[in-house]
Amino acid sequence: MTTSRDETQNRIVTAHSAYEQARDLAPQVRARWLEEVASALEAHADELVTLGRQETHLEEGRLRSELRRSVFQLRLFMAEITQGEHLEATIDHADPSWGMGPRPDIRRLSVPLGVVGVFGASNFPFAFSVMGGDSASALAAGCAVVHKIHEGHLHLAVRTGAVVQEALERAGAPVGLFSTVVGREAAELLVDHPLVKAIGFTGSTAGGRALFDRASRRPAPIPFYGELGSINPVFVTERAWRARREEILAGYATSFTMGMGQFCTKPGLLFAPFTDGDEIAGILRRELSSKSAHSLLSPKLREGYDKALNTVRAILGVEVLVPGDESEAPRPTILLTTADEIRRRPEILEREMFGPATLVIAYRPGTDLASLARLLEGQLTATVHADPDEDVTELVTELRERAGRLVWNAWPTGVTVTYAQHHGGPYPATTATTTSVGTAAIGRFMRPVAYDSFPPAQLPEPLREDNPWGIRRRVDGLYESATAGENAK
Repeated sequence: MTTSRDETQNRIVTAHSAYEQARDLAPQVRARWLEEVASALEAHADELVTLGRQETHLEEGRLRSELRRSVFQLRLFMAEITQGEHLEATIDHADPSWGMGPRPDIRRLSVPLGVVGVFGASNFPFAFSVMGGDSASALAAGCAVVHKIHEGHLHLAVRTGAVVQEALERAGAPVGLFSTVVGREAAELLVDHPLVKAIGFTGSTAGGRALFDRASRRPAPIPFYGELGSINPVFVTERAWRARREEILAGYATSFTMGMGQFCTKPGLLFAPFTDGDEIAGILRRELSSKSAHSLLSPKLREGYDKALNTVRAILGVEVLVPGDESEAPRPTILLTTADEIRRRPEILEREMFGPATLVIAYRPGTDLASLARLLEGQLTATVHADPDEDVTELVTELRERAGRLVWNAWPTGVTVTYAQHHGGPYPATTATTTSVGTAAIGRFMRPVAYDSFPPAQLPEPLREDNPWGIRRRVDGLYESATAGENAK
């Protein structure tokens, strides 16, 4: 089933042709295409979920939830592009009295980049795979997509790709607007090909960094939007610990074991003020006893989990607080160290254990938590458990420098798709400052173009005075409401 070099080349060229045919169409047209894809995924839900269960060890409820998320995301993007938010259309009329001298007529909008290569993730066979966030946002932006299938759920991905292609064909989209490829050679060509203008990636730090470097070495480097790795620290203040220690530990146990610890937002570090490890070990064992266990998603992931766990467990100053096991469906493992050991060996904080394992860091009363936060690398999330009237400004400020989403008295596992969401963070969490989740993800695959002093007849439709697409625009500094209707073409 591996895609040959010639086949990959042909799909990229065909995708570019489809992009050229579709790039200037009204967003209402593209929205109808997305609706057809969403409806097709719903119609094939039983078939796709069955394939997912056969290939991933994931339960039916989890798979159906993921599929609903993908469908919801497509429809949210439909509404977003119909309003024209992604275009960021801005009009500055000529102004002879402008403060810095006469201003010409300048109009700006964002245009799609072209063909986008998307690499599917192993741990979310729907939400971050074939028609996950990267593919959906690139199509919404007006791009064509060539998706590199993750072989951890090969048959599911191939079938999902076929469902998407058939739906787009029915909707009248150009042939090749979406296609899939399989294999290492196809992946390399996808990053190297001059017609590919951006890459979306979700996966390991090592694999993502190798592709990121490859994209940067191209004669014309391209944006590489990679989500690579995150340990998602949780800081508990002394007051919060005294007030609700058991509640916090229960939430922690639930969060780090969700999906067998195979979520990119799994809390991998818990900073807590205690000296008696035996007491909290008892609470955690009780909470973990009710958690179900199942096999990890693939043998490769299991191999990586075992290696990472053994590496951290062998570090001087790290001990086992709650032992797991090495069964096919491994029980959770909780490791323990101290803030003093972390200061001596901060590299401990860089070891991601992708699976049902986590590290608790005990700190002494009076410890400056902000100073511990300074030891962290870039993260997708950082969580603070504190009382509302506590002054944790310094800690939050330090975490803001290192994480893309800050969580207060909750848990980071799960990333809702919405307008304000940000799923990204400083390296090594991601390779860019943008989000891969939520409506803002569309903007990754667009770039701005300004039209200076153009005659009205030569302007693109979103920038014409009569606003034929009925989109939301900013005119002379003030925002207009969208008025898009069904007549846009």
